[in-house]
Amino acid sequence: MRISASVTNAPGQHQVVLRTGNAEHTIAVAPKASGAGSATNGGEFLMLALATCYCNDLYREAARLGVALDRVEVWAEAEFEGIGLAARDVRYHARVQSPASPDAIARLLRETDAVAEVHNTLRQGVPVQWIDPPPPST
Repeated sequence: MRISASVTNAPGQHQVVLRTGNAEHTIAVAPKASGAGSATNGGEFLMLALATCYCNDLYREAARLGVALDRVEVWAEAEFEGIGLAARDVRYHARVQSPASPDAIARLLRETDAVAEVHNTLRQGVPVQWIDPPPPST
């Protein structure tokens, strides 16, 4: 399945369109209060991608393992030290509330870490390609 994101920015507006396969939706992202671009930076979105991926995958894997989840909290963080430098010290933490045993929860957290797609993408260091010219606007 192909997943994509697009942003369109102009003074005072910022539009985000997300697509997975044929399913498309938008999310609200504020434009910068002054200047051009988004009020949310790419590093923040990258950490959001990690947190969201692990959260969603916890629910998916919990269903597979038969573990009930009442609440999930995930935090992701990294150090970005300068322009053009890759993130370092990327880490995340998760807390779940569940009636399951501590051993079942530990297994769920461990197994979810092993299959979290965004995490595994970063761990493998997948190449990113710039394509020129861009595809035609729709």
